[in-house]
Amino acid sequence: MKKILVASVILILILIALFIFLSRREPVPQYITQTADRGDIRATVSATGTVNAVTTVLVGTQVSGTIKTLFVDYNSTVRQGQLLAQIDPASFEAQVAQAAANLSLARANLEKSKVALRDTVSTFERNKILFGKNFISKHDLDTSETAYLSALAQIKASEAQVEQTRAALNLAQTNLRYTRIISPVNGTVISRSVDVGQTVAASFQTPTLFTIAQDLTKMQIVANIDEADIGRLLVGQPVTFTVDAYPDLTFRGNVSEIRNSPITVQNVVTYDVIVKVDNADLKLKPGMTANVSIVIDDKKGILRVPNAALRVKIQDKSSSAPAPKGPGVWVLENNKPKRIPLSVGISDNRFTEVVSGKISEGAAIIVEVKSNDQKNAATQTQRPGPRF
Repeated sequence: MKKILVASVILILILIALFIFLSRREPVPQYITQTADRGDIRATVSATGTVNAVTTVLVGTQVSGTIKTLFVDYNSTVRQGQLLAQIDPASFEAQVAQAAANLSLARANLEKSKVALRDTVSTFERNKILFGKNFISKHDLDTSETAYLSALAQIKASEAQVEQTRAALNLAQTNLRYTRIISPVNGTVISRSVDVGQTVAASFQTPTLFTIAQDLTKMQIVANIDEADIGRLLVGQPVTFTVDAYPDLTFRGNVSEIRNSPITVQNVVTYDVIVKVDNADLKLKPGMTANVSIVIDDKKGILRVPNAALRVKIQDKSSSAPAPKGPGVWVLENNKPKRIPLSVGISDNRFTEVVSGKISEGAAIIVEVKSNDQKNAATQTQRPGPRF
């Protein structure tokens, strides 16, 4: 009985030692690979922007008053010089009439001054003759000369009064013309901000009555590009974009302008890039949000590797050398990983171009490393809990 007990204890100790040994053994990693192949890579810069008409004109008013009549509405096609709205002209017509009457009065005063001048001239000439014959005193001669000079000055004052009232009449006529809101360009009304009977006040700033898009068949996108990507953009680069209104359609355009003015929001610096777009079918409307992809480079049939392979890091325990720097991938040779440094080119969301490096098409490249610990953890996560 004692021997059986001793044997049982020894067996238990052996099992415990074996368990500890097996638990301390390093897990064997499993490598998930993907082959290097040849294909196409399109490098792009993504951004969002707003679709707008190339030229948008805000039509306002320079005079205050009540809107009497509207001649256009939303989506109306207008021509340059066309009447858009009429502000009630009654008060401005009265101002024109008053200014015209003031001008007539000023002209009459000028004629009166000219008549008075002729009288003072005659008196002054006559007094000079009489003074030469000693019939009048020097004081009478000086008085008639003063009257003559005063009449001349009154003529100039009356002429200035005529010019002043004429200018007032011109101003009143100009304000009367401003009651007619005229379209400055050919285009389409995309916004109307007033209704009949509404009072507009132009005292402090010019109110906007209409917004006219000059040509909706030519649109532009103002895209905000991050400062990290702006250096790769050039005028003329092709652009593809989508809008939420047509999720299955891809529209195309070209970079037409790269603006140098920075826009800083919460320490994030962006730059406006203008993309010109044809809109012959009028599907694009002002204000739409565009998801823009600017094509930086496009290469066909090049050797490429998955982007995930460039992020794999494997510690070589047989070597004490520091981890190599620069881009590279790990390949399986005789079921052992081996790192191959690469010189890479353009990249997209999935693949990166291989410019040079000792790697060939079809090579098994490691894209992920999994250990037994990870598998066991996944199994324990999926295992249901105990039931009572």
